Amino acid sequence: MEFIPATGRDAARLADQVAALHPETHDRQQGPLIEIEVCYDGPDLDRLATLLGWSRDAVITAHTGQLWTAAFGGFAPGFTYCVAHRDLDVPRRRTPRTAVPAGSVGLAGAFSAVYPRTSPGGWQLIGRTAAALWDAGRDSPALIAPGTRVRYRAVRDLVQTTTLTRLDHPDPARGLRILTTGPQSLITDLGRPGHADVGVAESGAMDRGAARLANSLVGNPVALPVVENLGGGLRVQAVGDQMVAVTGARVPLSISADARQHTTAAQHTPTAQHCPHCEHAIRLLDGQVLALGVPEAGLRSYLAGRGGVDAPGLFGSAATDLMSGIGPSPLRAGQLLAVSTTRWASSPQPGTRPRPLPASGATVGIMLGPRDDWFTPGALASLLSQQWRLREDSNRIGLRLDGAPLERSRPGELVSEGTVAGAVQVTTAGTPVILMRDHPVTGGYPVIGVVEAADLDTLAQLPAGSTVRFERSGGDTVGARNHVNSPSTGRLDHDG
Repeated sequence: MEFIPATGRDAARLADQVAALHPETHDRQQGPLIEIEVCYDGPDLDRLATLLGWSRDAVITAHTGQLWTAAFGGFAPGFTYCVAHRDLDVPRRRTPRTAVPAGSVGLAGAFSAVYPRTSPGGWQLIGRTAAALWDAGRDSPALIAPGTRVRYRAVRDLVQTTTLTRLDHPDPARGLRILTTGPQSLITDLGRPGHADVGVAESGAMDRGAARLANSLVGNPVALPVVENLGGGLRVQAVGDQMVAVTGARVPLSISADARQHTTAAQHTPTAQHCPHCEHAIRLLDGQVLALGVPEAGLRSYLAGRGGVDAPGLFGSAATDLMSGIGPSPLRAGQLLAVSTTRWASSPQPGTRPRPLPASGATVGIMLGPRDDWFTPGALASLLSQQWRLREDSNRIGLRLDGAPLERSRPGELVSEGTVAGAVQVTTAGTPVILMRDHPVTGGYPVIGVVEAADLDTLAQLPAGSTVRFERSGGDTVGARNHVNSPSTGRLDHDG
């Protein structure tokens, strides 16, 4: 069950009700026992041994010499937090890695877990395994479910498992041929809420307002799949006549007769259009090519086709989740993207205008908590007063910020907790990370505050090097301000 509060008071009332519960205790049957083979050659093993005052072999013995029990799932699909009778107190890394290899075995606090796929992470890595922790094709996708007992066994070499790859469906007779993708192009929609219990984040379009608008302009229901393009460079060719719309970042658009022509907006040809992305749909005749240039403002563009992009769904959504690996693979050159022939009762909505795009920075509302008490008063003041810079390694999982470090008021490790899009985690090094659409569903870095949901679309359009300021807001007022620092024309708030 998922709880979506309308106001901060709703969340406070629910918290009081949960705190007043007194569940009965029952004897539980032991869960199944599985064995995980681990090659103990992790990059943090020796340093961790030094931190604990143990030998390398002692760390391995502590990990293999006891039975672990899966307590709960989280972070990512197949990532399960396991606890043991012998308590460990393992500090997380000061700054999380941007990419932890799939199969890495890690420790943090009193927990042990295996990373199911390559993802960011701040745990101490002591080894690796070839076990397939998550397979959506299995009856039970997660290898380790809550209640499962786990024993780790040390091995010198790993036996690689074979993974069956599902073949693509045959190409449809009509759609959009992908000629170039730019830095990144993927299929997305409004996400898959309600599956955090198995480690699946909501995901979906980074700028949801722009995705909704793209569908609206071509007469689609707003939740249908669209293409999200990062940084321009997307070129698509119509296979059969198509009606499309482009929203989001302000990009120059051009239409050429076929894939061999390279008409650009700068040439001012009759088929070149300078960013009509907010007012009307575009008719593409069979064989014509639509090209998106480099954004002049914003970062992400959304391409919708009338009838909707036809893509397979999982957990009720066709969105590509880069954290979990759920959803279609990022688009590739040569791929034929099917566009449904379905026609909806709604009609394209001309004259609709998007919200203004940030130029060099934005101010976003933040509600402090739930772990603001982990930081000094000076740190809270610094969070709200300084201008943070958006780092190059930011992505759909999280926006990493540079600035004066925030000082904690207490030592130790936080027990991993649930997270939401917009949560502002603070690493041990004191730097904030704003969790975005593909965020892990749990995390162990304290959350100093949560960005207002209405401001996530603005953050999605900030390129690296932009500035971010936090402005404290009350839990009962969301999205009532213009959050953009630079002057801009009127923009509709599509989250309202």
